[in-house]
Amino acid sequence: MKQTSVLGLLGVFLFCALASFILVMRFYGVLPSVPLGVAICLWGMTVLCVLLAVRVRTRIKDDQIGQDRSQLNPVTAAQFLVIGKASAWTGAIFGGGYVSLGIFVLTSHISAQDLLIVIASALGGVAMSAAGYWLEKSCTVPPVDAVR
Repeated sequence: MKQTSVLGLLGVFLFCALASFILVMRFYGVLPSVPLGVAICLWGMTVLCVLLAVRVRTRIKDDQIGQDRSQLNPVTAAQFLVIGKASAWTGAIFGGGYVSLGIFVLTSHISAQDLLIVIASALGGVAMSAAGYWLEKSCTVPPVDAVR
């Protein structure tokens, strides 16, 4: 599995932001209001990714990766890596979408009731992408040559 590219994440973020801005400009009147659950879910995944990254980094620093019950299983670390990768991409997609929605709401002054939830969702998406990327980086093993 390849490492996630920051430029790839930024590209997806910008694409989703531009595409959703075009859609929001056209269909904002028929869109439902943004539910609070979106922001809660994005921030919840952000916290989860940060906690997992701290756990993995601590275990790696203390040389606690292995098959013993007191150690972090390498398969579990690989599963955390997949969670980080998925969170990074999902955060980029949702972050881009909600940033464009936030820009539209701020510039059009149409619906102030959605503004706080949209901002919380946009920041949650960006934070989830960053936390997922950090979790993925925390779970990667350095090359054999770098250890020597």
